[in-house]
Amino acid sequence: MLISMMLSYAGGFHESVEQVTELEKVGLDLVWVAEAYGFDGPSLMGYLAAKTDHVQIASGIMPIYTRTPTLIAMTAAGLDALSDGRFQLGLGASGPQVIEGWHGVPYAAPIGRMREVIEICRKVWAREEPLVHEGRFFTLPLPLEQGTGLAKPLKIIARPVRSRIPIWVASLGEKNVEMTAEIADGWLPFLFLPEKAAQVWGGALEAGRAKRDPTLGPLQIRAGGALAIGEAPEVRQAAQSLRPMLALYIGGMGAKGRNFYNDVACRYGYEDEAAEIQDLYLSGSKDEAAALVPSELLEGMSLCGPESFVAERVAAFKEAGVTHLQVVPIPTGDQTVVSLISKLRELID
Repeated sequence: MLISMMLSYAGGFHESVEQVTELEKVGLDLVWVAEAYGFDGPSLMGYLAAKTDHVQIASGIMPIYTRTPTLIAMTAAGLDALSDGRFQLGLGASGPQVIEGWHGVPYAAPIGRMREVIEICRKVWAREEPLVHEGRFFTLPLPLEQGTGLAKPLKIIARPVRSRIPIWVASLGEKNVEMTAEIADGWLPFLFLPEKAAQVWGGALEAGRAKRDPTLGPLQIRAGGALAIGEAPEVRQAAQSLRPMLALYIGGMGAKGRNFYNDVACRYGYEDEAAEIQDLYLSGSKDEAAALVPSELLEGMSLCGPESFVAERVAAFKEAGVTHLQVVPIPTGDQTVVSLISKLRELID
């Protein structure tokens, strides 16, 4: 099992890179770089590529609405070249608030667009022939009657380091997860409870895998949560620090009837709690909403406790099919993020 971490949305390029250079020495395998409505992701990923030696670098996520499919492919190929083949492309649809509010682009048909973006990216990287794509959402080259009439098929000038860069997809809904299991290299779920994941996503994963091209190999899965290791009482309570974040996602992302994270909480059996959290959060009572996040959900997603307990949680995630254990280190006492990752590496190995 590999270890991965997400860098902050808020920036701090120099501090983040200094930390990652230390973390790769003690066993961090992959670092994810977010992009919401702060700094762009590729700038930090390029800086990471230049300053690190072997840690994998991934976009987590690059929204499919904010760049053309070919620009996504070019950016991925450039980062893969800069990192000597260490880049992984994480894609997602983001949400209407960001896509329509920040970018001014309609949030429509995310599953169909994702499928075509992936197909186009792989054509670009393969570089087998000039790019031609005739889909529902993208037509390349642009039809003559829609432009100047001068469009022609092109092939990427540069030669990508790899003809197949791994693609991960962030998905939660059944149809989206099914599509992910069919065509992506990896899956990025959220609110992943190892013991209950199959009841929420098992059917979709099975349906997608049934249509999966064997050449893709097994579907990789990244999931996890808070990490705190030790005997002190505050260690077991460390997961509670994630209450505000989970309340934000379950209660504040989207709107009533259009919140993917709220839907997942409901499918786990927390319908009443999810409804109350959403009502409170949208009314401005964020602290009260956070207090209602089920402890079972917080603790089930997390790895907080003595070494023996953390080892049990690692085994549970592995049993659920997780290949990349995603952690949010929460140091206690004289611990550091680096020392926690080092200890986790020992427990996994």
